[in-house]
Amino acid sequence: MAVTMDSPAANLRQRGSTKTTTTTKSKSNSQKIADGESQALLKVNAVPTEHGQEMDKKLDQHQEYEFGGVPGVLGMMIGFPALMYYLWICLWFYQGALVHPKSVDDIMPFLQRMGQHIYEDAYPTKFACVTYLGLTAIQVFFAFVMPGVTLDGLPVPSLGYKTLPYHCNALLSWYATIALATVLHKTGIYRLPWIVENYGPIMTVALITSFSISLIIDLCSRLFNYGGGPLRMSGNVIYDHFMGVSLNPRIGPVDLKMFAEVRVPWILLVLLSVSGAVKQYEDLGRVTGNMAHMVLATGLYMNACAKGEHMIPQTWDMFHEKFGWMLIFWNMAGVPFTYCYPVIYMIRAPTSTYDFPLWGQIAMFTTLIVCYCIFDGAMAQKSTFKMQEQGVQVTRKAFPQVPWSEIKNPTYIQTKHGNKLLTSGWWAYARKPNYTADWIQACTWGLTGGFNTPITMFYPVFFLIVLVHRCGRDFAKCARKYGDDWDEYCKVVRWKFIPYVY
Repeated sequence: MAVTMDSPAANLRQRGSTKTTTTTKSKSNSQKIADGESQALLKVNAVPTEHGQEMDKKLDQHQEYEFGGVPGVLGMMIGFPALMYYLWICLWFYQGALVHPKSVDDIMPFLQRMGQHIYEDAYPTKFACVTYLGLTAIQVFFAFVMPGVTLDGLPVPSLGYKTLPYHCNALLSWYATIALATVLHKTGIYRLPWIVENYGPIMTVALITSFSISLIIDLCSRLFNYGGGPLRMSGNVIYDHFMGVSLNPRIGPVDLKMFAEVRVPWILLVLLSVSGAVKQYEDLGRVTGNMAHMVLATGLYMNACAKGEHMIPQTWDMFHEKFGWMLIFWNMAGVPFTYCYPVIYMIRAPTSTYDFPLWGQIAMFTTLIVCYCIFDGAMAQKSTFKMQEQGVQVTRKAFPQVPWSEIKNPTYIQTKHGNKLLTSGWWAYARKPNYTADWIQACTWGLTGGFNTPITMFYPVFFLIVLVHRCGRDFAKCARKYGDDWDEYCKVVRWKFIPYVY
């Protein structure tokens, strides 16, 4: 039975009761909740109510096929790697032109040319293996030994609402990586331009690694209940491999899902951007404003992931998403080797095809910083609220500190499930304000490649599709989980992404 309390007036309402105590000349507490004006933050046991536990049981059962079912996920597992090779070839050899067969008779020769490019320039060399696997091993080592903060995640229904500890040390690992990369470059042991110059071979190693890890974790989860054992299984091997078998695979204190989400993809993406900038400086004697934008943008994003790592255990990915091909492939290969397309274009094409005038660069930098502040602040507000609700709040003063990262006296809707739905701060204006700001940031990334090829806009276009689909999935699950409380929430926070628009 859930209780909401407003302070300092101490208005009380108990679900299931028709009695409501109110102060003079004030709304009833139920009306305040409906209007998103409740000022309560009542710390309760994080375990849901009995009603909530029944809803969680339903959510932890396979209910429907997503992503187009078996044909859809099989198409993605085959199509995405092929697309990555194709777009790389277009950028690396044809300055972003979308090459294609010139006739029906040219189809087979065209495919042979594509295969030759891959064999000659994307073969998994020893250098590429050392680079990718070495970076991964270094990040695993840092995850084990670097100091940080440890806190509990949300109670996991499939584990009987047990909470798992997360050791969050990505921030010092990130700083250590910067220092190590600087030393290796300055000493000539490993020069930064080598990364982008060996983009094709390193991408191939990343693809092989992601497929191998997803297969190993799949088999270990099925055979040995690794990561908590099979959960929400459909019964179809291909579909379950794509979505994942288990929820919480770990190596000692290191949660593999959180590791894959924060460490390798974004650090490698930053290193690719810096590699491109250093190569550009060595080739041209300067770094263009557009390339500098990519270095700043990717650096800010990685830094945000590192300094906010302690907030990730409160997210849907940790709490609900299984660790299958979808998450492993995109984190280990997809993110670093598709989001960097503007960098690849800029090191292979004349600067006249992409470099913006000063006013354009100022507009781009301004948009990036404003949207970053909204993105970082919105993520911090939601995660801090969840930690306060659970009673495990951790405050870190890592640079940069964005204003309004914590909401004082937040408003929310108390659900019968036991959770609270935040309705203040940035979350008063839209249900996914972080997505909106994140996507606009992505647009600035893509625009750094200019307008000569659509490939450099892959990230914002793909990201928009992912966000719309992700919202549909999230909102459908929330509707099942919270029932009429979700309807009440949607009346208070009407807009999904953009206030008064959508």
